[in-house]
Amino acid sequence: MNGATALINTLADCGVEFCIANPGTSEMHLVQALDAVPRVKSVLALFEGVCTGAADGIGRMTGKPAATLLHLGPGMANGIANLHNARRANSPMINIIGNHPNFHVGHDAPLTSNIDTLAQNFSCWIKSESTADSLAQDGADAFTATLRQSAGSTGQIATLIMGADAAWGDSPGPVTPNAIPQRAKVEEAAIEDVAKVIEADGSAVFLLEHHGAEQSAMTAASKIATKYGCKMFNGTFPARVDGGPGRVAIDRLPYFPEQVFSALDGVQNLILVGGSIPVSFFAYRDKPAQLIPEGCKVTRLTNVEEDAIDAMERLAERLGASKETITTFEKKEIGKPSGELNTKTIIQSLASTLPENVVVCTDSGGGNAAYPFCQNTSQNNWLSLTGGAIGQGGPCSVGAALACPDQRVLAMLGDGGAAYTIQALWTQARENLDVTTVIFANNSYNILDVEYGRLGVTEVGDIAASLFDIGNPSIDWVALAKGFGVPGGKADTGEELCALLEQSYGTPGPFIIQANGEIKR
Repeated sequence: MNGATALINTLADCGVEFCIANPGTSEMHLVQALDAVPRVKSVLALFEGVCTGAADGIGRMTGKPAATLLHLGPGMANGIANLHNARRANSPMINIIGNHPNFHVGHDAPLTSNIDTLAQNFSCWIKSESTADSLAQDGADAFTATLRQSAGSTGQIATLIMGADAAWGDSPGPVTPNAIPQRAKVEEAAIEDVAKVIEADGSAVFLLEHHGAEQSAMTAASKIATKYGCKMFNGTFPARVDGGPGRVAIDRLPYFPEQVFSALDGVQNLILVGGSIPVSFFAYRDKPAQLIPEGCKVTRLTNVEEDAIDAMERLAERLGASKETITTFEKKEIGKPSGELNTKTIIQSLASTLPENVVVCTDSGGGNAAYPFCQNTSQNNWLSLTGGAIGQGGPCSVGAALACPDQRVLAMLGDGGAAYTIQALWTQARENLDVTTVIFANNSYNILDVEYGRLGVTEVGDIAASLFDIGNPSIDWVALAKGFGVPGGKADTGEELCALLEQSYGTPGPFIIQANGEIKR
């Protein structure tokens, strides 16, 4: 057995189910190993940004890492934008990046690059000195690293830089998987500190992020809110929140700084559960970076790497709230809209037709705006754009559909972001994935136009306008999708959009809808 086959067998034994691949010559022995170990499903993507975004979707939906197979430094570089998003989402992922054998590196062949330096930007664990003898154990260690919670925004991405000589050399065989890491539990003092804050200030606010955004943690928070009157928020772009009727009702912090200040107006105590103090997405002149009211005291219950569920349940017990009722989203009927498409009618169309138990992947301002309106229609798993690098929604929908074949996936993409990773449609067609993709086709980088106005610019010049305009020439998304093997249709009215959405949900396989209208953030 060579090193590559020992590695893939070990990853399969650890629990890796998918390898999303765009291989090259340096990875041929690993391709051969994937052929020999069908326990790991191999999925081809035409662009590395689809590989990494799909692995992100799998990690968010399963809690386990998928592997990616990328071709040397340039191949990895093509996937870095979605690796950035996955790092910010704390998604577990194993990147296997091929490299030249040791004896070839020193000759500076055309594809030679400093892969380690690039990988440091998104990796919590890197190994680049593997041998055929060590490669299987390195794979087991990479798997363990993806499940070991890291502090701050370090993330949970392991990068195994595999020299070709380690792949083709003789190996002693697979190794036994390591023990699964467990989250650390907070000290009792942290529970007591937060309990005293809530007892003194019933209007305190919980900010629940990452592990704190799981239903069990939010359930405990809701019980405390019932007894003491606290408010609850998730962050603006949570990696995953499970919502819909019957699940914990919770608001999200909005996007723009002044909106966050408005939402937190008058708050004197902010309690962090798994996250950090809200920070403005971008810097604005003469405006603060941290978005909390002046004089607001911040108390931390858990860090991102700690067990927020255990901490919240212990806190509820300490406050005598463990038997309180919780507030959940209620089921409401939303009527289908009519007339031309705009932000309101598109959101109403999406909410009124949303299927049950759907996974939603958003990569657009319009998709983010649809979130609160969809929580009263059907249960859903909502995956947001965590790191701000657009081009995430389509690839993430591929991963979600691979991981959860019994759930319909809805990708809501801006036309600007969709153009970054439209190759995701080809993988959807190849794998016959149940993904409905809605493109908000307003033919512009609308958010840039908004931000320009926030600078106080009232008249946009010709050059600036041209840099925000993606309608010259306009993109025919349905024709483009057809070329990738995905059927679809265009909608100009609410009636047309609702009909196409219902058609897509009732038809197996991928489907694309081009929603033409004036969509504003």
